[in-house]
Amino acid sequence: MSKRVRSREVCADCSAPEPRWASVNRGVLICDECCSIHRGLGRHSSQVRHLTHSSWPSSQLQMVQTLYGNGANSIWEHSLLDPSSSVSGKRKANPQDRVHPNKTEFIKAKYQMLAYVHRMPCREDDSVTAKDLSKQLHSSVRTGNLETCLRLLSLGAQANFFHPEKGNTPLHIAAKAGQMLQAELLAVYGADPGALDSSGKTPIDYARQAGHQELAERLVEIQYELTDRLTFYLCGRRPGHRNGQHFIIPQMADSSLDLSEFAKAAKKKLQSLSNHQFEELAMDVYDEVDRRETDAVWLATQNHSTLVTDTTVVPFLPVNPEYSSTRNQGRQKLARFSAHEFATLVIDILTDAKRRQWGNSCESPKDSRHNSESQDNDQPDYDSVASDEDPVQEASCGDSCNDRRTKSSESSDLSDGPITVQEFMEVKSALTASEAKIQQLLKVNCHLSEELRMMQSKLNSLQTENTTLRWQTPGGQQHLQGPLGRHQPRGGRAMSMYETGSSPRQYPHRVESARQEDGVVLQPFPTNVSTEAPLILLVHKAVSHFLFICSSPVPASDTVEPGEEGEEDATLPCTEDVICKTEQITKNIQELLRAAQETKHESFLPCSEKICMAVTEMAALFPKRPSSETVRGSLCLLTSSASRLHGECQKAAEHNPCPSDIQLVTQQVIQCAYDIAKAAKQLVTVTTKENNN
Repeated sequence: MSKRVRSREVCADCSAPEPRWASVNRGVLICDECCSIHRGLGRHSSQVRHLTHSSWPSSQLQMVQTLYGNGANSIWEHSLLDPSSSVSGKRKANPQDRVHPNKTEFIKAKYQMLAYVHRMPCREDDSVTAKDLSKQLHSSVRTGNLETCLRLLSLGAQANFFHPEKGNTPLHIAAKAGQMLQAELLAVYGADPGALDSSGKTPIDYARQAGHQELAERLVEIQYELTDRLTFYLCGRRPGHRNGQHFIIPQMADSSLDLSEFAKAAKKKLQSLSNHQFEELAMDVYDEVDRRETDAVWLATQNHSTLVTDTTVVPFLPVNPEYSSTRNQGRQKLARFSAHEFATLVIDILTDAKRRQWGNSCESPKDSRHNSESQDNDQPDYDSVASDEDPVQEASCGDSCNDRRTKSSESSDLSDGPITVQEFMEVKSALTASEAKIQQLLKVNCHLSEELRMMQSKLNSLQTENTTLRWQTPGGQQHLQGPLGRHQPRGGRAMSMYETGSSPRQYPHRVESARQEDGVVLQPFPTNVSTEAPLILLVHKAVSHFLFICSSPVPASDTVEPGEEGEEDATLPCTEDVICKTEQITKNIQELLRAAQETKHESFLPCSEKICMAVTEMAALFPKRPSSETVRGSLCLLTSSASRLHGECQKAAEHNPCPSDIQLVTQQVIQCAYDIAKAAKQLVTVTTKENNN
């Protein structure tokens, strides 16, 4: 890409000039600051690569650049392009915004919640909509219109959809039409190059029969993407698929380690896994390899003099909500493996993948015989593993990058052959530079910690003063307050927050400094807390989100004024009853969040039981089969979230998680409570609106 064209590129999320990173599955280019947020979302939300320092298949890079140039970002910001969005207060981030919370909240809403994506009209059966979208995708991939296919995928079209009439998948059609970039896009969204059509042919067969040899070879590479990536991570080489070589198994320099009883037991356990369990483990290790390599590129390309720790550190794989808690915990524990331990695991996975592949091989007898002879006569290709307990990874431009060198150590468990004097001096120079950067980071961190302590002290004094002023009337008397700290009106019952329509967003210049309920004062924490207290920051953020949902007003046109009663709907309960039950749920959730903030995990289960009971009572107010689709959806979210909450709290009580797992357990519990509060608010809004009508 020419320098003149590159100069016109801007970050898709904040419009900063000259973005240096790309989100592969979103088809956008992003700047360093926004990339630091994308990395924390996880690969299930955004797959990031550096434009020049990461290893790219040329066709995949071309696919991303084509999508970006054709306006793929408008897919993820569809509603922001509507002129009415500026009236409603919606706007995208800009380069001057702070990373936390401005850019972070916008990017999470954009890619995790898909808050700005165009929504299809609601239908009775969502599966019908997904099927229709997948059929459209099946037809669209024969053309070069990438953004249309990305839009369909964003709406729920399935990349592996098997067309019942055509008898094949979208990747078969793209391969037959020679659409290389469409094949890359489908592969990013999980399309299988080995999928069979109704005649038993794969997309690779389609490409070869149509004369698209380059595409066929690329599809073979995609088919072995996982094992190729693991091999390249260890030894910087990839198998020669064109020559029929599909696996390279690196070997530990000290092979005697493989003879230990522990290693034998681990390998035996790995081999006993079912194919599905083995695939899950291999995908998790692949994600960890991606995290480690991306961290290496990130550290090599950043200006460390202005490095801010909380925007650069991705200490372990982010939580994937589609996975179980057990699997998420296992994924995060992969980060604790030393370089040697992780390399051993990767080699075992590669070895077993090759064994399973040959066991289920669909190759012709000629190919099978050739592989068998190679195995008998020649040992498989083995490379020394270029990693150690503290590897220094350097990335260079082009597809031939990722040249890895190890830290020099006499006690190294891994070997890369004889080291020349020049290589030794290069490694020594790199280590010296790394140590200087670490010292610089420590100084910056100490300075920031001191500033945070001063700010915390000042904030505490201001909060105390503010609390005293808010709880005193001009006459020195105190008033009772409602569930969220608002004054109750004199001469009548306490007005609900849902009826008053009050919201903390009316006062953007200050944060509610304290809430008192049942004798407990809940102090908020500043959003710039250092990484020394990640759990406190997590709980505080959840509390903020929860209060935002609970205190968001019902639209003015739907608000029920005190003393006014709308016409009751025969299918929905009275608004007063729904509000009463919602406030009961609110109170119980606040108790749970206080327990989370004070790390009282033994209180999780009793709190969840109270919440489940309140949810059951609220659900009983509604008919078993509400006519409103919105009510059905909200009730489903309410009850299912309560059930998940009780399950997570039960796990926390039974397993007594260790300190390293507390953050994950708490995050799961808070997410469930967040969903319950959201569903309850939706039910209040719908009931109020229907009863008014």
